[in-house]
Amino acid sequence: MKMLTVESVTKTYGEKQLFTDISFTVGEKERIGLIGVNGTGKSSLLRIVAGIDVPDQGEVISGKDYTISFLSQQPEFDTDRTVLDQVFHGEAPILKLMREYENTLFQLEHSPSDLLLQENLFLLQKQMDANNAWDASTNAKSILMKLGIEDIRKKVSELSGGQKKRVALAQALIESADLLILDEPTNHLDFDTIKWLEDYLSKYSGAILLVTHDRYFLDKVTNRIFELDGGNLYSYKGNYAAFLEAKAIREENETATFEKRKNLYRNELEWIRRGAQARSTKQKARIQRFDQLEEKLTTGKSTGKVDISLNGSRLGKQVFELKNASKKYDEKVILTNFDLLVKRGDRIGIIGKNGTGKSTLLNILAKRIPLDQGEMLMGQTVKIAYYTQESEDMDENTRMIEYIKETAQVVETTDGKTISAAQMLERFLFPPFTHGTPIRKLSGGEKRRLYLLKILMTAPNVLLLDEPTNNLDTQTLTVLEDYLEEFPGVVVTVSHDRYFLDKVAEQLLVLKGEGIIESFYGSYSDYLEKESKEQSEKGKAGTPRQEKTREKEKKKKMTYMEKKEWEEIDDIIANTEDQLEKVTAEMANTGSDFTRAQELMKQEAELNDKLENLIERWSYLSEIVDE
Repeated sequence: MKMLTVESVTKTYGEKQLFTDISFTVGEKERIGLIGVNGTGKSSLLRIVAGIDVPDQGEVISGKDYTISFLSQQPEFDTDRTVLDQVFHGEAPILKLMREYENTLFQLEHSPSDLLLQENLFLLQKQMDANNAWDASTNAKSILMKLGIEDIRKKVSELSGGQKKRVALAQALIESADLLILDEPTNHLDFDTIKWLEDYLSKYSGAILLVTHDRYFLDKVTNRIFELDGGNLYSYKGNYAAFLEAKAIREENETATFEKRKNLYRNELEWIRRGAQARSTKQKARIQRFDQLEEKLTTGKSTGKVDISLNGSRLGKQVFELKNASKKYDEKVILTNFDLLVKRGDRIGIIGKNGTGKSTLLNILAKRIPLDQGEMLMGQTVKIAYYTQESEDMDENTRMIEYIKETAQVVETTDGKTISAAQMLERFLFPPFTHGTPIRKLSGGEKRRLYLLKILMTAPNVLLLDEPTNNLDTQTLTVLEDYLEEFPGVVVTVSHDRYFLDKVAEQLLVLKGEGIIESFYGSYSDYLEKESKEQSEKGKAGTPRQEKTREKEKKKKMTYMEKKEWEEIDDIIANTEDQLEKVTAEMANTGSDFTRAQELMKQEAELNDKLENLIERWSYLSEIVDE
């Protein structure tokens, strides 16, 4: 059995102790979700397990042939590489072979009569046969297609941030390692792609260790949860829902223990204050016990709840109104004669595929981008807090407390109390000893939490949120959702996070592209259910949009590589079906040989997955085959 063991690992970051003496194992086919408040060291732990970073103490142990694939939250690339070179980058022989094969095909597209290239391709095809590399090649192409990576000859330097993240994800999945480590894999993915990734990971042959803020994704994919809390690692069996239940029980027990300590401490304190002579061994032992109790109480962690019940400014009847609004951005049509009335109390979620203009619409509402045509009206009492994807105006050398005081020295809560900036930092899980920390020393997630606190302290009555779930931990998100539920003003949010939208939004604006915007009243889950029913009813006929896409694909000319693949794919499908038939027949005759039956069941599952990918690829190629 292949497994990885982490033994007594300790890590500090500057003066901050992230975790101390933590140990765990990752077994075959385990799907582990790592959670914890931002700044507790989740990404650092992933990097240590991946072998990219080293611990201060302890070690990570695995077999010599144990392979690890790692997706960083902020991938770094050699920008001179093409997408093809990047996704097949690696030292594994099969990756090198696929890279050379695809590059040779590309060269033949430009020089089809080159005899040397033809001979080289023939030799590479024989190597592909000998190494059973066709399955890996088909899987790789399916992954690239599902992640929307079409032009594999493009330079990485020409890609957007979201496209780079998808290329890095494709590379991690294609490597098919024994352990797949993913740091925020759903960032920059739309719903359809997240759903595909969920299904793909459920069939993944190796183990998975991941960090994600997407709680539906976490719940669907994992069968074990690790929680980093106060420098310790807690392990829970089951998915995210099971973790929430188990953690509630643990915290109840810890609270009871803490209360017992406090009662004992009071008794000991009373005895100390009486000025007892500490001469006997018994008295010295009692003083020592008092010191230990005091230390445990002063270092005891809080329940970790973020209190953000802040007061907001009064909001009048008029909020936003768009009349006959039109907008193009980078030659893309975002709005066409669009009307929108945003009323007091509205909770609006903006969804749509990448590139349809979701952030542009938010910027129009914030009056950061003007309309090309039409009117944008804003009420006189509107006070906007705009949580953008980038933390604006954060001077890296500014200390946290100074950054917060730039907004307000004190703020008023909904119950009429006033609290200081330092107290607000504490409510946001920043302990007093960290308040003088320069912003540059914070983790990415801690910076986002600090930025969120600052904009909420401005006492807004309208919140514009652009992908607020990116880089915020699940605990902070839960509290933010509770805050938004009580928030008396208007919330307009762009998000791909289904869980967040289900809790926050009561109305959706669905950006379909080319200026088409659909309004839907209800939750995101309700919308997805409606879409699923409509797709089922239309069946093979498809939606007008799908038909349009198919027509577009049919007009697309096949590349040399795709022609070669089209010529071979029928034989590969037939061969796979034959193999599947043989395995199924053998399973029927295994009798009581349970071990062999398990092996055959595994083979059957793998062949079914392969056949599914092949048929999907065949469908795509058949749409664009030259008539």
